[in-house]
Amino acid sequence: MDVAAVKAFCSRFPAVASKLAGPPSNVLLYSVGNKYFAYFKTSEPEKWRFSIRVTPERFLELTGVPGIKPARYMGRFHWVTIVDVRTVPADYLKELIGWSYDKALAGLPKRRQAEVRAAAAVEPGRGPGNR
Repeated sequence: MDVAAVKAFCSRFPAVASKLAGPPSNVLLYSVGNKYFAYFKTSEPEKWRFSIRVTPERFLELTGVPGIKPARYMGRFHWVTIVDVRTVPADYLKELIGWSYDKALAGLPKRRQAEVRAAAAVEPGRGPGNR
């Protein structure tokens, strides 16, 4: 997957919003209900590096892989940065992004979670079952 494909994949989840934050952070953020699940850095160095939240076990596994490192300032919360998304197999990357989305969704109030899931059931082609 390239950067454009990852952006499109992140946007397919129910109730996702994207926001471009300018200087000094320079990031393209993806969130569900104001809970972030992924972001791209939009400036140098490492323009278009991609960060997501992972399980503690996967954090240990992934940070040992060349080109994947703890996310700056967010590593303590089990966020990793993938320097080049093209180096990660597409199915595995989709699985990681899906988990990050689900984790963000689980952080919302139960009522909001139910609303998002109900909207996903109404919109064909969107939602966790269509990754």
